[in-house]
Amino acid sequence: MGDVEDPDLISDLPQSILESILTRLPIRDAVRTSILSSKWRYRWTTLTHLVFDDKCIRMCSDRPVVENCMVNFITRALFLHQGPIHKFQLSTSYLQCCPDIDQWILFLSRSDIKELVLELGEGEWFRVPSCLFNCKKLTCLELFRCEFDPPPTFKGFLCLRSLSLHQVLVAPEAIESLISGCPLLESLALSYFDSLALNIRAPNLKYLCLEGEFTDICLENTPLLVAMSVAMYMNDEMAECFEQSSKCNFIKFLGGVPRLERLAGHIYFTKYLSIGDYPGSLAITYSHLKIIELYQVSFEDMKEIRVVLRLIMNSPNLKELRISGSSTAVASVEAPNLEFWAKECPKDCTFKQLKVVKMTDMSGVPHEMEFMKFLLANSPVLETMSITPCVYVMDGRLNMLIQLVRFRRASAEAEIIFTR
Repeated sequence: MGDVEDPDLISDLPQSILESILTRLPIRDAVRTSILSSKWRYRWTTLTHLVFDDKCIRMCSDRPVVENCMVNFITRALFLHQGPIHKFQLSTSYLQCCPDIDQWILFLSRSDIKELVLELGEGEWFRVPSCLFNCKKLTCLELFRCEFDPPPTFKGFLCLRSLSLHQVLVAPEAIESLISGCPLLESLALSYFDSLALNIRAPNLKYLCLEGEFTDICLENTPLLVAMSVAMYMNDEMAECFEQSSKCNFIKFLGGVPRLERLAGHIYFTKYLSIGDYPGSLAITYSHLKIIELYQVSFEDMKEIRVVLRLIMNSPNLKELRISGSSTAVASVEAPNLEFWAKECPKDCTFKQLKVVKMTDMSGVPHEMEFMKFLLANSPVLETMSITPCVYVMDGRLNMLIQLVRFRRASAEAEIIFTR
């Protein structure tokens, strides 16, 4: 009897499972499956997710050859493709201003593209073609190192839910118009912008990430925001401009986000929030805010300290607090009077949910120590307070530790962890 051929169990799997397998492969390997058998020859051509990067072709030292091979590979893949393309991602350091990209985007604009990611390397910036704005079904758009200039007739992406612009050249008014023209927008990330004033109107926005030089930020209509991360770079000119402002940045930025669950403020964030005339009592309570991260807080600046206290005392369900300092050794000698803590902090203040406090780059200045004392005395369920001194504090470490262990603790379970 002849040998019985083993059944091809993989080839007989449902189309959805086969596509799931091919999608998880690098595009180069997915194309190679066409040599397996006649059943696999055109399987890859129906993929709805196409991701092209520097690994899709063989690398060599001749850059023009690499560029040409990549262009040919992507063009041929699109030419042979059948059916809709829901996601197209191009992540490469070789194609900056290649005219073929325009043709690919034109092709995609006719294929009901839903997710588009262009991540291009250093060199001349790629100017996004106008045909991109005809992609009416886009739900996700990510652009890196591109010029972005919507035409006057563009009214927005009505289906867009996620927008990420990184090192993108675009007029400030165009960004605001784009954001407000995407009524379903839930996630927004803007990074590496210079001197940008931004007014965000996005009623469905849930996630916000900002990084760059912002001369002004106003969250005018973001009632559903649940998480945000903000890093603000500031030069001397911008700092002076901030100082002259009378508007309350705290209210402009955090006055309309009642559903906030997580807040991460990086460099200059508390400085920015501290600027302007604060009206007094805060009308908003952050009932959902559970995690607060504030980095490079100056405990020599009373306005910044007030920002921190304002945030945590209006967050009744806060569970985790992370703070890093930016104090200097000289400032410890110049500390203002400490009566502030008795006047500003109500005696009935209690952090009923706070369990974890992590403080890094602490230099042991008086207001830092008073802040730790305040937290320990008013956190009945605190489990750990981790303190990491900054690198230049050598002689003062022992003094910091002595003070910490003397502070009264509202929680009998609170453990103080003092690390280098």
